[in-house]
Amino acid sequence: MDRLPALLASAAMGVYVLIVVGATTAVTGAADACVGWPLCDGGLVTSGPALIVLGHRAAAVVVGLLVLATAAVAVRSRPGRRVASALAFATLLFPAQAGLGAVVATTGADTQLASVAGVTVGVGNLHLLVGLAIFGGLLTALGWELEHRTGDPDDAPTDPPTGPDTVETDPVETTARAVPDWTAAPLGRARLTVAAYYRLMKPRLMWLLCLVAAAAMALAAGPSLSVRTVLLTLVGGALSIGASGTFNHVLERDVDRRMQRTSDRPLAVDLVSVPKAVAFGLLLSAVSLSLFAAVNLLAAALGLVAILFYSVVYTLVLKPNTVQNTVIGGAAGALPALIGWAAVTGEIGLGGVGVAAVIFLWTPAHFYNLALAYEDDYERAGFPMLPVVRGQTTTRRHILWYLGATLAAAAVLVGLTPLDTLYAATGAVLGAVFLWAVVRLHYERDESAAFRAFHASNAYLGTLLLAAVVDSLVV
Repeated sequence: MDRLPALLASAAMGVYVLIVVGATTAVTGAADACVGWPLCDGGLVTSGPALIVLGHRAAAVVVGLLVLATAAVAVRSRPGRRVASALAFATLLFPAQAGLGAVVATTGADTQLASVAGVTVGVGNLHLLVGLAIFGGLLTALGWELEHRTGDPDDAPTDPPTGPDTVETDPVETTARAVPDWTAAPLGRARLTVAAYYRLMKPRLMWLLCLVAAAAMALAAGPSLSVRTVLLTLVGGALSIGASGTFNHVLERDVDRRMQRTSDRPLAVDLVSVPKAVAFGLLLSAVSLSLFAAVNLLAAALGLVAILFYSVVYTLVLKPNTVQNTVIGGAAGALPALIGWAAVTGEIGLGGVGVAAVIFLWTPAHFYNLALAYEDDYERAGFPMLPVVRGQTTTRRHILWYLGATLAAAAVLVGLTPLDTLYAATGAVLGAVFLWAVVRLHYERDESAAFRAFHASNAYLGTLLLAAVVDSLVV
């Protein structure tokens, strides 16, 4: 990595760590142990919470020096105007952020600054917002600098596809197993059929989306979470994901034959008939909604919305027709958070919306890596994915910026839900790993780098959600 991008990435993650630690100390009440500034009540202390606060302030000095060093290197390297403007914005805001920190320490985070449209704006809220603005400025500068150093502005196709119906290609040859005859090999036929129906449900999506719902339930209920609610919601969620996946297989069976990645799917190779797959999807939907309804009607209604959104809105409307299919389609992955929250509380709370926002913003940062790896496949199928329409350079930049938005939403979630140090540490460490993988993607620009970033995004979200569950359930 070149010096300026390395410094920008380090400074951005340094600021992010300060944001997460500061939010955690405020929510957990640790900030109350150290009232003065820059020291606690004008002197040294030895209590654990106060030491955390002092460590946060010392780290702020180090990060501030890192931001200044980054600005100094940028002056010498003469970056483009966009990079210089974004970096200058972040650098000039840092002293103001330090001043706000002093105000928070001496007067309290709840000190009112203004009231806008009936909403009270406290100095603590402003402190968080300015921190996020600095983080955003540094990450924006990093995205533009990486694009300048590693991108190709002419890699966007001149005539991108507009939908699967406009592409005429022969089906991809597949090596799918032959279906044995019932009379000749009944056991082999049964195993192959069971495996086919299992694959229709897209089981790889289940674990992560069920973990999303579990995290939302844990945040909403804490240690009092009911085992019955957990089982009904997670089993119902897994079956709703299976139903959505089955309908997706049915509706995309012709397109699947054109893509190397999907050419061996059960309907693409006629292992399962369309009527049987539809019946299977309807059965899964009915059982899923029944389980949700046993929890409450709002969870059942949201479950129905999730099935219809992925099966109809995403598969038929968004995916074949707009380059924003992945962004808008992120709502399908965010709905389990609302379902989990509603299952516990009977309403769509602010905490559930916060979890859903993290998933919604994470989806493009996650899936665009897969779109890069399978760009030729998507182009062959006629899907207007971002790399096919806008090119790989733009896609890599969007991955970085959506990663930044995901990290910001994860930090804000600390203030909306009862999260603690495990969540904060996990988000900072795994967020840095995710950012490292994305920066490497900009330099290496090959399939293995795209898959590395894809797996890093999975590791980040999965571990973050597990940390949220543990933080919420362990008193």
